[in-house]
Amino acid sequence: MIITRTPFRISFFGGGTDYPAWYREHGGAVLATAIDKYCYLSCRHLPPFFEHRIRVVYSKIENCNSLDEIEHPSVRETLKHLDMQRGVEIHHDGDLPARSGMGSSSAFTVGLLHAMYALQGKMPSKHQLAMESIHLEQEVLHETVGSQDQVTAAYGGFNHISFHPSGEISVRPMILAPARQKDLRSHLMLFYTGIKRTAAKVAETYVPALQDRKRQLRILRDMVEEAVEILSGTDDIQAFGHLLHEGWQAKRAMSDQVSSEEIDDIYERARAAGALGGKITGAGGGGFLLLFAPPRHHTHIREKLDGLLHVPFNFDTGGTQVIFYDQEQDYAAVEEDTRLRKIIPFREWSGAPSAGRETVAATRAEKIDY
Repeated sequence: MIITRTPFRISFFGGGTDYPAWYREHGGAVLATAIDKYCYLSCRHLPPFFEHRIRVVYSKIENCNSLDEIEHPSVRETLKHLDMQRGVEIHHDGDLPARSGMGSSSAFTVGLLHAMYALQGKMPSKHQLAMESIHLEQEVLHETVGSQDQVTAAYGGFNHISFHPSGEISVRPMILAPARQKDLRSHLMLFYTGIKRTAAKVAETYVPALQDRKRQLRILRDMVEEAVEILSGTDDIQAFGHLLHEGWQAKRAMSDQVSSEEIDDIYERARAAGALGGKITGAGGGGFLLLFAPPRHHTHIREKLDGLLHVPFNFDTGGTQVIFYDQEQDYAAVEEDTRLRKIIPFREWSGAPSAGRETVAATRAEKIDY
């Protein structure tokens, strides 16, 4: 049995410049952090004593006998990518709702890759996990996703991530004094809007025409460097909040699907209650709202947003990890033997006695001397 734990993420600045359609020509950068909310995946080789060879449990349950039968796209293509020939059982649990702008789909792919490699007795690097996850999501599944979520899920930590035209990705940890990091964390609030959406569908409204949005994307990238300077300096950290507000305005200009009247209303209520800035995490459209506000205003903001779920969080530093590893009995030989034999199909008991038993019962009745 293998259990992996992979963090979700919050992206502060630079989102949009991590799409290969943009950074392969212009380069890109993001400032993002992993948080202590996780995707958990437990995996094992399924003992060969069932009718099915593959069992996948998430919001639904799939029992399959071949990889092609698996409906979950990430599971199907990840197992194909690793040429998993043996039966497996996979269970998924998450700390936050799916389709909420926290990088959950990429955390799933990274965590599943990590678990499957561990099941094979291999130890992939964080770089390998990130790059293979990007390959699976972008080139195999053809999803309209960027490259920052996979990197943050794999590496963890608070990072300045650069995307180069060559396709290379470099990760530079943000080194902050403990007091500065504590100050930043004390200003952040996270609320769930309750609006579920698929990030790819929102991204599809602006990614195909990224070249027409050069001004916004260059502004978003420049903000990454400005944010790094603010955090690395000693000036009032509230400048970070004001910059978040500017970044959200630039992001909203990318597409009319990034925000909505409902989201704009929530954001303006938070600003009126003392928030200096904020943004919808991920591609936009719904999910989680990140706010930056002086701690003295937090109670008032929660009161004004009392219809929304407040989610306290901390930063994560470890990235994806194998948190449980137990070598169970190896049924490889039994599984191969079962595959080669013609096993009688499993069936329900009919309740009817066999013909042989009826004959024996009748014979015994005839011998009884009444």
